Amino acid sequence: MPDPRDTRDLESFAMALADELPGRWRSEYHRHTVYDDQFSLAEDVWDMNLVSAAVAQYVLEHDAVLTRDDGARLYVIGRPRQDEEYLVAAMAPADVVPEAFRGVREPDGIVVPDDPFRAADDITAHLLPRYDKAFAQVQHNAQSLAPQAAVPSDGADRVEMTWADDGGLVARPASEDAAAVLRDSGFVYDERQQTYVLSGDDTAAQGRSARAAGARLSALGIGAVIRNAPSKPALDTTTRAAPTPAKPARTR
Repeated sequence: MPDPRDTRDLESFAMALADELPGRWRSEYHRHTVYDDQFSLAEDVWDMNLVSAAVAQYVLEHDAVLTRDDGARLYVIGRPRQDEEYLVAAMAPADVVPEAFRGVREPDGIVVPDDPFRAADDITAHLLPRYDKAFAQVQHNAQSLAPQAAVPSDGADRVEMTWADDGGLVARPASEDAAAVLRDSGFVYDERQQTYVLSGDDTAAQGRSARAAGARLSALGIGAVIRNAPSKPALDTTTRAAPTPAKPARTR
């Protein structure tokens, strides 16, 4: 089996990308010495498609975070098994109550070339407009919710999805409306576990189904959260010596 380790100069790419993006950005590069380290930042990745799937399924050697002066953040990693491409995703605003994300669609990440100038153009045209819109909506919601922030949510209007060890996506809806959306999006009810499961046999189809479910839930005013919490890398990832189980990671 070929070794999928990422040997690209991500640090230099991220620094050059930060210089080319509109506004003022700074770049922070992180190298991971153990498998669990990749989840400390990835838990804030605001994506329900390519990037969250890559974090869940692959051992990442390193990543970078670009931060704009207003607090907006971009998460940058090499695209697994594609040496000339990178994945860039928005990161959710920090220190915001979960209720503020209700009804806000995730500004899913994009694939960019290894040329920072072309990558900056793609991000400016295709990611930042969606990110800025979602970022503003969340901030507005957070301000509206400020007087109620001390009241805990009962989770009745949110669906949590969790990556299983076998690559499946497991969801636990709290309402029949949410359950109906999951069924229509390809999730199958597991009576023994009392959960809905989206098979990972076809990851491309799985990503489309998860994204469709998130969009339909959002339209109903139901939040959707994906938790990247695999206990081990997939079979086609880099082999590590006795990795410890990963802590749950969140996306919004």
